[in-house]
Amino acid sequence: MAITASMVKELRERTGAGMMDCKKALGETDGDLEGAIQLLRTSGAAKADKKAGRVAAEGVVSIYVSDDKKLGVIVEVNSETDFVAKGDEFQAFAAAVAATVAEHKPADVEALNAMQMASGETVDEGRRNLVAKLGENMTVRRFEMIEAEGDASISSYQHGLKIGVIMASTGGRDDLGKDLAMHIAASRPVCVTTDDVPEDVVAKEKEVFMAQAAESGKPPEIIEKMITGRINKFLNEVALEGQAFVKDPDQKVGKLLKSENASVQAFARLEVGEGIEKKVEDFAAEVAAQAKGA
Repeated sequence: MAITASMVKELRERTGAGMMDCKKALGETDGDLEGAIQLLRTSGAAKADKKAGRVAAEGVVSIYVSDDKKLGVIVEVNSETDFVAKGDEFQAFAAAVAATVAEHKPADVEALNAMQMASGETVDEGRRNLVAKLGENMTVRRFEMIEAEGDASISSYQHGLKIGVIMASTGGRDDLGKDLAMHIAASRPVCVTTDDVPEDVVAKEKEVFMAQAAESGKPPEIIEKMITGRINKFLNEVALEGQAFVKDPDQKVGKLLKSENASVQAFARLEVGEGIEKKVEDFAAEVAAQAKGA
């Protein structure tokens, strides 16, 4: 059967695959459009599996906030290169993933991958199809979801494509929520108050401080005071309310909240690539090795 340009065009519109891939698929299925779609999906899945071992440490964070500002979602979706991450298709996929989290409220990423997006594809199908089309490994790495309680509402802030914050807060002026979200993006607190700092985190820091203090040779009672002071300083550095407000470093966030009769219920901050070990390319060594082997 002759493969026409209109058939290739329709298949491209249905699948988003490249022109040559569409033409080849139609040729292999003797012009059967549905068969070609299935073939492209199968080959796309194979390509996705082949690329799965490649490190995806670039990408974007995408934020969804409901119209009533009662639900906020932030997701991290990774790609291999920043070039792909900046593309409209990749960013649209990340936004669709965030909207899917908001709609279905999955327990984890594994559950999210099996959920259907507005396009009709599952999240994992959408990811695989995009891998096949753009030629890079991609992963839906993580997400956070916050539901504002009582009279609280969701605020958000996104710094470029790489850092995002969602936060539930009450009270204060209209733009206080955005200012605080911006502060969280810049200052990286791990919790709202010093009482919220996880015990294991405090224990690890105390262990380090004790070892440092012991080397000072000072009396035990002085060492104890040194450790207490350092722990208190550490707690205020990692707790939102103890940090100096980025817009007014002379004022602590806790005092700002009190003066505004405001409070923060919860927040989530994601930054692309946190904790991912990136492969460092040594091109000089690579060239030298190739020259040596030549």
